[in-house]
Amino acid sequence: MADDLVVDLRGRDLADLDAFWDAVAEPCALPGWFGRNLDAWWDTVESRGVSPLIDAHGDLVVRAEAAGVFEPGNRDGERLVRLFTEATRARLELSQ
Repeated sequence: MADDLVVDLRGRDLADLDAFWDAVAEPCALPGWFGRNLDAWWDTVESRGVSPLIDAHGDLVVRAEAAGVFEPGNRDGERLVRLFTEATRARLELSQ
C-alpha cells in the first residue's frame, strides 16, 4: 500500500474556503480546472482521478488549526469537516 500524502496547513491563515483551496492547490497538485467546491473536493479525495499526486498515495491527511474556516460555527468549515468525516481515503486532523 502506498504511503499517505500529508499536507500540513498549520500556521496558514485559512480564513475561508477560498483560502483553503489556495492552500491545498499546490501540495495536492490540483489542476487549474479544479472546481474549488466541495463536490470537486469529494471527487478528488474519494473518487480520485483528479490529482495524480493524490491518486499515487494511500490516504490524504490534511493537518490544520481549528481556526478560521475550521472555527466552530463556520458553516463552510463544518461542511468541509463533514466531508472529511465521510471520506474513506482522506482525513482532517485539527489542532488548537
